[in-house]
Amino acid sequence: MTDITASDLTLEEKASLTSGADFWTTKALDRVGLPSIMMTDGPHGLRKQAGGTDHLGLASSVPATCFPPAVGIGSSFDPELLERVGAAIGVEAAIEDVAVVLGPGINIKRSPLCGRNFEYFSEDPLVSGVLGAAAVRGVQSQGVGTSLKHFAANNQEFDRMRASSDVDPRPLHEIYLRGFERVVKDAQPWTVMCSYNRINGVYASEDPWLLTQVLRDDWGFDGLVVSDWGAVNDRVSGVAAGLDLEMPSSGGRTDAQLVAAVHAGNLAESVLDVAADRVIDLVRKAGERSAVAGPLDVDAHHALAREAAGRSIVLLKNDGVLPLSPAQRVAVIGAFATEPRFQGAGSSLINPTRVDAAFDEISAVGGDNVSYAAGFAVEGGAVAASGRSADDLRAEAVAAATAAEVAVVFLGLPAAEESEGFDRDHIDLPAAQLELLDAVVAVNPKTVVVLSNGGVVALPFADRVPAIVETWLLGQAGGGAVADVLYGAVNPSGKLTETVPVRLEDNPSFGNFPGEFGHVRYGEGILVGYRWYDAKGLDVTFPFGHGLSYTTFSYGEVTATVGEGGDVIVHVDVTNTGDRDGRELVQVYAAPARSAVQRAPRELKAFSSVELAAGETRTVELVIRREDLAYWDVRVDRWVVEGGEYTVEAAASSRDIRSSAVVAIDGDVVSLPLTLSSSIGDVVAHPVAGPIVMQALGGLMSGLTEADSSAASMMPNDEAMQKMMASFPIGRLIGFPGVDVTHEQIEQLLAGANAGAVPQG
Repeated sequence: MTDITASDLTLEEKASLTSGADFWTTKALDRVGLPSIMMTDGPHGLRKQAGGTDHLGLASSVPATCFPPAVGIGSSFDPELLERVGAAIGVEAAIEDVAVVLGPGINIKRSPLCGRNFEYFSEDPLVSGVLGAAAVRGVQSQGVGTSLKHFAANNQEFDRMRASSDVDPRPLHEIYLRGFERVVKDAQPWTVMCSYNRINGVYASEDPWLLTQVLRDDWGFDGLVVSDWGAVNDRVSGVAAGLDLEMPSSGGRTDAQLVAAVHAGNLAESVLDVAADRVIDLVRKAGERSAVAGPLDVDAHHALAREAAGRSIVLLKNDGVLPLSPAQRVAVIGAFATEPRFQGAGSSLINPTRVDAAFDEISAVGGDNVSYAAGFAVEGGAVAASGRSADDLRAEAVAAATAAEVAVVFLGLPAAEESEGFDRDHIDLPAAQLELLDAVVAVNPKTVVVLSNGGVVALPFADRVPAIVETWLLGQAGGGAVADVLYGAVNPSGKLTETVPVRLEDNPSFGNFPGEFGHVRYGEGILVGYRWYDAKGLDVTFPFGHGLSYTTFSYGEVTATVGEGGDVIVHVDVTNTGDRDGRELVQVYAAPARSAVQRAPRELKAFSSVELAAGETRTVELVIRREDLAYWDVRVDRWVVEGGEYTVEAAASSRDIRSSAVVAIDGDVVSLPLTLSSSIGDVVAHPVAGPIVMQALGGLMSGLTEADSSAASMMPNDEAMQKMMASFPIGRLIGFPGVDVTHEQIEQLLAGANAGAVPQG
């Protein structure tokens, strides 16, 4: 099949090749020896369905390792770990003869209410892009493809198959497309999955600007664009826009539409050829992988899942209660300790090879010193099935907490509140759980809260408990990882990839989520996540990038220099000032001192982790790519780096700045044509027209003085006058006293400036 191209196929065969054979496979063409390939869901494990098929995780699938979902593993800020996990998923896919794993998902966490946030990495595009690229590299290192999703601006589940994400150009490029651009350029995923939604009124599946101009022409993507399952609105328009493969099968209905469109002259056959060739190329790539024999090394992959889970846990607060000692009497409270919530619901629902429960793993360390009380029931779980009343469960928990030295209370969101297909209505923990916590804290102030949740939750008790451990959703080995962190076998090092707000109302999308009548307005613009909270000076419960350790770290003075290629090279010494070995995540933020456009007070531009023994100091080097300093200039529709001084900050979180430096950056040249509507400020800044206009402005000032000296004495000073006139259109200057220039002369001046020469005469 290596020599097959679209030219070898009939029109009907070309059309048929660009849609699925069934739910998960492409069509085979026996006449030319082209085999079928299988795609399956991911992204934090393999979901290969064994019998019935669906895209909502309803039918069962073959056993596979359930690694921490993106909400968890994203908090590791560890590209190397993501690459290793990706490689493991690639191995499992290869064993099952799966050609493409549908992931990673890197959409921005615009609102904490999005029901699918557990599948996404961050509210920040740099984090999403760096970690997404690592995941792609890992999977594809095993000869298995990935499908980068959901492209693009797919930030809610409500009305997801019809709603229009109405986004202005700057936030669209700077926030919602930037991570995708980084993954495409750095890792070249085999496929990109277009999303269900519309973007500014146009379905993603039939948007030539998105699928061809941006993805292919601007970013250089050379793979295949596949639809999300059921995302195709108009197949003919989709193929013309750059959609190569419709999934799942339409039973031949939309294939016939393509054939009819070609015959009618509404679709060039050459366009269909391009799509068919891309499908053939994908099948060819899949066929180049050598057959992989099983069985899967279940133990090794489970161990990797436990390591990844331990790296993902974020220690939000610790007033000295943690780590625990095996000799302490510990009351483990909360049904999640025995009925773990370790993944989200929907298309990414993995059938795990095994599941570790936190209580079992804690008991393995603490032995008889560990007791358990359910405290509350989880819908559908064993505790709920027992029929015990909420009052009895709470009383039992209070008794256990009273008898213990430390109470470890597991709280979280039930699976019914978080899933693909719908969004949350609030960010509150269940009232019964909060009441339980209040009762426990009342009898045992040494209470540790362990959270299990796929999205951010409000923490009204943050100032009343001495320790909070955010475990997110940790995959099948999360129970062991929680025990590792609680007892100090693993020193926590995870950091928040999203802000924990005080109230839902403080979130930047509040009031513009989930929209109305098929439209959702992204009214917060570029101020998404921590950018908003910092710009508005809002209090947060825990800031972006926050995470504690059982040791402490100090930072030296940061230095920043511009390298030969324009990248900014940052160095900072980091010292482990505690008595335990640990890992610190160094974050580098940057912002221009002055800007012609709205900018956030600071934006994450680089991050790197460093492992330090107790007392050890190392110099950490980080690189800010020049292009990451750019903003999207709507006047010229391209990225522009502003020249001038930038503040570069080395930080332990977005609100824990340890050291800063200033670096001068050479700006990009932006040439805009001058017109009669151009402001005097724009013209004065022009190297050709500027000096002449300045002379005219001088004439204006002297004319005013000669005409009326008393009026001149009341005029602002020169600096104030310049500010006043800066936005005055140059074409309206004609006729002012003392301005000795005609309409024709201004037009000649502007024409000469636009041509790069001063008109003579």
